[in-house]
Amino acid sequence: MVMKRLLLILVMIASRMCAVAQDDVAFTNFWNFQSFYNPAAAGRMATLDIKGAFRMEMLGFEDAAQTMLVQGDLPMFFMPKAERHGLGAGFMNDKIGLFANKKMWIQYAYHHPLGKKNVLSIGVRPALVSTSFNGADVELGEGSSDEYVPTSSVDGFGFDLDCGIRFERRDLWYAGVSVTHLLSPTISMGAEKEFQVKSSPTIYATGGHRLKFRIPEFSLRTAAMFRTDMRNWRADVSARMCYDGEKGKMYAGLNYSPMVSVALLLGFTYHGVNFGYSYEMYTGGIAVQNGSHELSISYEMELNLVKKGKNTHQSVRWL
Repeated sequence: MVMKRLLLILVMIASRMCAVAQDDVAFTNFWNFQSFYNPAAAGRMATLDIKGAFRMEMLGFEDAAQTMLVQGDLPMFFMPKAERHGLGAGFMNDKIGLFANKKMWIQYAYHHPLGKKNVLSIGVRPALVSTSFNGADVELGEGSSDEYVPTSSVDGFGFDLDCGIRFERRDLWYAGVSVTHLLSPTISMGAEKEFQVKSSPTIYATGGHRLKFRIPEFSLRTAAMFRTDMRNWRADVSARMCYDGEKGKMYAGLNYSPMVSVALLLGFTYHGVNFGYSYEMYTGGIAVQNGSHELSISYEMELNLVKKGKNTHQSVRWL
């Protein structure tokens, strides 16, 4: 039973690393967390944007991954008025097996207008990252030992840097490229710093498009993401039918990741707060009931930082 539990932990970690690079979480609603994957998206709209997410992976498996994310960003206007700057901050706690990864960051983006409807953005995100391992729960069996496995709780931290570039045609489409873990931090743990965990740079290519219909309340939103650390890769493609009416907003759609999963996407707005839910079903032999739940919540507040006293509270369009 001990070896079976250790093997299961290793399999879950390996399967996640085959899908995405180490330390990076594959949110099914990736289109709703653009500034998480690309810092150039911070403050891209004239709103204070606050988001949160909770993800539970591989239900029914012991020590399966759980991720919590909280982030926010807002625009800042300077001279010249046509240009805009974005600021943001966030925190993520990602636990899988006996490992726990935490990340805290601030980010900055510069948005340069190209004509009346186009915007070119660049962004950077310095971050503090930490990793801990709960070695106290490792059971190697009576009389067994392994010098490469800690037998007590150990942790460590390091500094990292992400950057990105993004182009947007307002209300129509966007595309961007970003790189995370630019510093490839090596986190040393233990009293003698004998245990180490290293992150690899990860490249993201993202894009999205909005297709309008004759009935203005309806639109089809598509999005795609490709990520790789030059050893493993994952691709995601999603499509959502959205209704944006005076009495409410809602959407339904699907996300497909080749050789990984298919996910159902649902969302609605209630009293100005956006709620999203997805259920990811894996296509690699894992039963349907052992999929992953993902919940998201966001609120956007209209801002006008140029004219004093003009701030309003209103939930705006779906991203």
